[in-house]
Amino acid sequence: MNSLIENSLPNSFSYTEYRNHVSQLLLEGLSTGDTQSEDLFNYSTLNEVRMNRLDKTINVPQEIKDRLADLKKQYIFLVISEGWCGDAAQIVPVMNKIVGETENLELKLVLRDENLALMDEFLTNGARSIPKLILVDKGTHTLRGSWGPRPHGALKLILDYKEKFGVIDQEAKTELQKWYLQDKGLSTMEEIVTLLENAENM
Repeated sequence: MNSLIENSLPNSFSYTEYRNHVSQLLLEGLSTGDTQSEDLFNYSTLNEVRMNRLDKTINVPQEIKDRLADLKKQYIFLVISEGWCGDAAQIVPVMNKIVGETENLELKLVLRDENLALMDEFLTNGARSIPKLILVDKGTHTLRGSWGPRPHGALKLILDYKEKFGVIDQEAKTELQKWYLQDKGLSTMEEIVTLLENAENM
């Protein structure tokens, strides 16, 4: 596992580099990933707008800031993502805001389709679901936990919808985006900070 993590880090993006990479591909009519389609391009374009909005509007509550200030160790958020992923568009900007609150955290992003060996170590019910946060000890590059692809409330919404209708359709995706809008990143912050606190006690 350590070697997979260490091999992924040199090929990772900072948040700004990731955003710039996705934006440049969009200018060329492309999305990230091995598969190209009109749908993926359109999702990526929509996600660009969402992320721009979230960069401006997401606020970290004082209670979360206080808990981050208590961190003693240093960690890397190694995050597996893609530009077309709707969940990633809602969550990665929140992760960036968390990292911005303390010098003990660093955010590194890698693209799923270029890092399948790493992705396959962090499957969700057998699927390559993203975004996936891999919590890494900065000094040793040791795995300290993982999180994703979405907060518990969002996961419950999708599971309940699938149980009721048997499929995840466009309406389900719309309801999911509404959930993220109302939640304002708070569930993601709470769950990730709890992950960090658990890592502190390892």
